[in-house]
Amino acid sequence: MFKFGIIGVGNMGQAILKALVEKANISPEDIAIFDIDSKKVKDLKKELNVNVLFDINELIKNSKYIFIVVKPKDYKDLLSSIKKDLNKSKVLISVMAGVKIRSIKEIVGDIPVVRIMPNTPMLIGEGAIGVAFDEQVSNKDRKYLSEVLESMGEVVFTEEDLIDAITGLSGSGPAYVFVMIDAMAQGGVKMGLSYQDALKLSVQTVLGSAKMLKELGEHPSILRDKITSPAGTTIYGLHKLEEKGFRDAIISAIEEATKRSKQLS
Repeated sequence: MFKFGIIGVGNMGQAILKALVEKANISPEDIAIFDIDSKKVKDLKKELNVNVLFDINELIKNSKYIFIVVKPKDYKDLLSSIKKDLNKSKVLISVMAGVKIRSIKEIVGDIPVVRIMPNTPMLIGEGAIGVAFDEQVSNKDRKYLSEVLESMGEVVFTEEDLIDAITGLSGSGPAYVFVMIDAMAQGGVKMGLSYQDALKLSVQTVLGSAKMLKELGEHPSILRDKITSPAGTTIYGLHKLEEKGFRDAIISAIEEATKRSKQLS
């Protein structure tokens, strides 16, 4: 019997797998993986020494907590193929954007389901993870899964209706940050820095700012004002961001990503 089974080891599935091993300290012997890409699972077997199963139903039969990490368009066929091997002793953990718990239960029946929306920084223990528990998930399983997920980063426990908003904010958020960091570095290049130096400074600026905000616990506007001197460089830069609609663009990106998550449901 495996403690965890993972169906689908693309980018997010691999992030979850590696976080389980490296951050949650789950033994590779207690994890089984399945993916239609046989080369991918063989490579992961070689890298992490996890169990590879080429029969999805064997994974279902022999796993307690089962991560479903597939594209939303594939979930109906997938769940239909595994439902005969599910029972109430197992817990399905859905990582599928837009797929509601009730949609899952309509196919698999009255099985405990957890819906989560993580992001890829969980790979290094710095994830942002939204979690919604189905009422059938026992207190014991809630406690255990909460501990596992909290080893991978910050966890927000919420009602399922807000998972779409978490998808738009933190699920997609790393992509927004990567674009911003690259733009900052390109700005540095325009002003004469090498890209290598500009990127190093940009990454550390974002990392340090986020860490400062987290550790001091002050409102972002307070910390912003502390480095915004009258007639100084920062206020000129901030004014240009406002002029170009920076804040509006970020808010709109989260809004659109949230809408798309809802559309997928």
